[in-house]
Amino acid sequence: MSALQFHWFLPTNGGDGRQVVDGGHGVGAGASARPASVSYLGQVARAAEDNGFAAALTPTGAWCEDAWVSTAMLSQVSARLKFLVAFRPGIVSPYLAAQMAGTFQHLTGGRLLLNVVTGGESHEQRMYGDFEDKDARYERCGEFLHIVRRLWAGETVDFEGKHLRVEGARLAQLPDPVPDVYFGGSSPAAGLVAAEHADVYLTWGEPPAAVAEKVRWIRGLAGGRPIRFGLRVHVINRDTSEEAWAEADRLLAGIGEDDIARVQAGLRRSESEGQRRMLDLNGGSKSGLEIHPGLWAGIGLVRGGAGTALVGSHTEVADLIEEYREVGIEEFVLSAYPHLEGAYWFGEGVLPELERRGLWSHPAPPRARPAAVPFAS
Repeated sequence: MSALQFHWFLPTNGGDGRQVVDGGHGVGAGASARPASVSYLGQVARAAEDNGFAAALTPTGAWCEDAWVSTAMLSQVSARLKFLVAFRPGIVSPYLAAQMAGTFQHLTGGRLLLNVVTGGESHEQRMYGDFEDKDARYERCGEFLHIVRRLWAGETVDFEGKHLRVEGARLAQLPDPVPDVYFGGSSPAAGLVAAEHADVYLTWGEPPAAVAEKVRWIRGLAGGRPIRFGLRVHVINRDTSEEAWAEADRLLAGIGEDDIARVQAGLRRSESEGQRRMLDLNGGSKSGLEIHPGLWAGIGLVRGGAGTALVGSHTEVADLIEEYREVGIEEFVLSAYPHLEGAYWFGEGVLPELERRGLWSHPAPPRARPAAVPFAS
């Protein structure tokens, strides 16, 4: 297995703050909220870059800033960091998406990765003008990725499928390199698309045994086609275990019962199998949230999507990461509250521990500086 890769998160989904409920996902901004500005997001991007993260996931959805526009702007205030841009097939045409990827790679020097989000909420899809049902969206996604892959290979594409059609399609500029495709989904339809088209299959932070089952499932569907596996999860790491769990308790104390009831009611209408699994982990209650040693389900009480966090000392979190590595996870897409400080907590605490274990190395290690000895003759 290759060395581990770590990615961070850009909070364009309602802003950032010192509480889980500082904005986004139907929860109003609190007193400590930080808006999703170029200035602040640029700080987060540079913190991720400096601390050794390879890329930053930028989400998509009606409650987010547009991921393509946001990352294009942020690429100009960072130097090395790649951007894992979430986008929805069916919202843009396959040719336009393939062309946008080529432009992004050309103008940023190859700093694009793509996170394909098929869409688990029909009401939200209809806001974008998409009235297909869930199964049809996955069928269309497979056709979309088939077309895009052929375009990136330099082919002239004539294709007529059940959902999509292109004629004489050929890119004038190919993306160099071709961006890796990240894909998640827990339903049978999602598994089939991931097995055929994904470079990296992403799953949310379920306990390691459940993640191992997903890895086996996708590998079986892929039939030997190479595919990597990644985990999307939050992290709360501190110098000691006691400090980390105290921080988890502080975040939990900031979550009101009214917010839990309202957000949970909305999330239970989701068509996403992965979202249902996240809700089952927290049960809508503030009790019993450590669902595996060091894995805490409190975030999902008021947040859609990734709802769990790795919690513990730097060493304990590194141990849990190794546990996930043993079941096949090679990439981790992480976040924290706030994201700016969280990048430093993880980058200065956990990553050096993983480097000592030979599991990770900085993608652009800083140059050594000569020691300064004050008043030396």
